[in-house]
Order: sequence, then C-alpha cells, then structure tokens
Amino acid sequence: MENEPATPEQSETEDTTTNRGTGKNNDNKNIITLIIVAVVIVLLLAGLVTAIVALSQNADAAAKWRDILIIVMALESLFIGAALIILIIQIASLTNLLKNEVRPILDAASETVNTLRGTTEFLGENVVEPVIKLNGYLAGLQRVIELIKIKRI
Repeated sequence: MENEPATPEQSETEDTTTNRGTGKNNDNKNIITLIIVAVVIVLLLAGLVTAIVALSQNADAAAKWRDILIIVMALESLFIGAALIILIIQIASLTNLLKNEVRPILDAASETVNTLRGTTEFLGENVVEPVIKLNGYLAGLQRVIELIKIKRI
C-alpha cells in the first residue's frame, strides 16, 4: 500500500496539513520577532533614562558628551551634503542623457512610423484597391456564367 499513488482526496488533505504547519511556523516566527523588537526597545529606553540621570548629576560629563554629539552631527551633515551633491550630479547626468540620447531615438521612431503610414497608404491605393476591384469583376463574371448555365438547361 505504500507504493500506491495517493487519491486526490489524500493529496488535498496532505497539502492543507502542510500549509497549516507552515502557517503556524510563520506565526511563531512573527511572535518571536515582535518579542525581540519589544525587548530591544525597552532596553534602549532604559539606557536612555540611565544616561539622562547620570548626565544630569555630572555637569562636566554632560558637557563632554554634548561636544562629542555636536561633532558627530557636524560630520553627519557633511556626509549628507556630499550625498546631496552626488545626487544633483546624477540628476544632471540623467537630464543630459534624456536630452541628447533618448530624444534622437524617439525622433527616429516617429519618422519610422510616418514612413510606415505612407507605405500603407501607397499599398492600399496601388495594390489592395485594384485587387478588390478585380475580385468584384470576377464575382460578377462568375454570377453571369452561373445565370447563363441555368438558362441553357
């Protein structure tokens, strides 16, 4: 019985059981992640409160930390300014690319479409219309031949 293929009902049951198990695992992972994030937030808040209390009692240490944080903020401003300059240069480069390389491609595509439009008009006037007229004449001729055969009999 182990080598026999599973019936559709058994396959569906196995699939739903597998999916339920996976769902429980995902729920457990989400709960664990949420607990870890909550613990980290509580620890950060506890550290912040401890630092504030310690610095409020020692003015010299507070002044040193203030100076260090001012230097860190100045360096951060420097990095952000450099990133903005690089971003502006990249935007200028993109604008140049669009102006000088994409515009000619679009113009060439537009010209190609206009050429195709003219070609289809030419083919419609010089090939399709005469074929349609010829088919009309041939259909009329065929009808005349059919009428003549009826009158002969």
